[in-house]
Amino acid sequence: MGERIVIAGASGFIGAYLSSTFRERGATVSLIGRTGPDASWGDSAAITRLVDGADLVVNLAGRSVNCRYTDANRAEIFRSRLDTTREVGAAIAASTVPPRLWVNASTATIYRHAEDRAMTESAGEIGTGFSVSVATAWERAFFEHELPSTRRVALRMAIVLGDGSALLPLIALARFGLGGAQRDGRWFATTARRNAGTFHEAGARGGRQRFSWVHLRDVLGAIDFLREHPEIDGAVNVSSPNPVDNRTFMAALRRVLGVPAGLPAFRWMLETGSAVIRTETELVLKSRWVVPERLLNAGYGFEHAELEPALRDIVSKRGLPAASKRS
Repeated sequence: MGERIVIAGASGFIGAYLSSTFRERGATVSLIGRTGPDASWGDSAAITRLVDGADLVVNLAGRSVNCRYTDANRAEIFRSRLDTTREVGAAIAASTVPPRLWVNASTATIYRHAEDRAMTESAGEIGTGFSVSVATAWERAFFEHELPSTRRVALRMAIVLGDGSALLPLIALARFGLGGAQRDGRWFATTARRNAGTFHEAGARGGRQRFSWVHLRDVLGAIDFLREHPEIDGAVNVSSPNPVDNRTFMAALRRVLGVPAGLPAFRWMLETGSAVIRTETELVLKSRWVVPERLLNAGYGFEHAELEPALRDIVSKRGLPAASKRS
């Protein structure tokens, strides 16, 4: 009999990739979501049946943070992560044969804005503000159940690069000649945004904010590696060992796309544009400098450790025109 794997929140590009890949390997993959297909949130009995005896449970559920941080959206970002994580935990606690491993999404945004040094699991400093509050509450919900038979790993993922998510709008910007650095600067803050922890304080100038990233295949690779290493539990950074800064990232993307130049975007442009497209500037201006200390120390070898080859791999599979490797 093949493996049984349960994936919650598989509607995004990470979950879709994991579910299809596990199925290609011969595993039976069951999905939990708002409308099923195998179990729906709120149907505790159905979720318990799925996780009972499963070899692996992966929970990726949570509303996208690519939105304006209104009161309603902030509440839904919290609720969608905490309620679903607790529901999976309760189902595992109620199961007769608990899964050996439960992997839950988390985020590298849990660390502070870092321009001085890399954040690791052992020496990283937890930040402040709305996004950090979400991340810390999410991990607390993940570890709050007593589950002695189930090992738990929180994946503190950097920005995942693949055919989806954050990379697609950046490709579009570069192809339209707007692929320069996203440059921080001063901006006015309302009392409400400061109180909500959603205002980004000006930091690194000239696009020097750090950009930590990971290729989609290394998300899968890290999960496979964790399954083979039962000594690893708790929080694990899932990020390339070679982060770059924003301007370096955008330059690499332009080279891969064959775009010779790109206009920079200044803070006032970013604030105006983000309001129009209903997102937040923190997503591009916070300096995320994260290194996967635990994975590296345990011997994980990244399939895509360097940025430009990773981007070339993704762009080539999307069928986009790309520059030669010599450009």
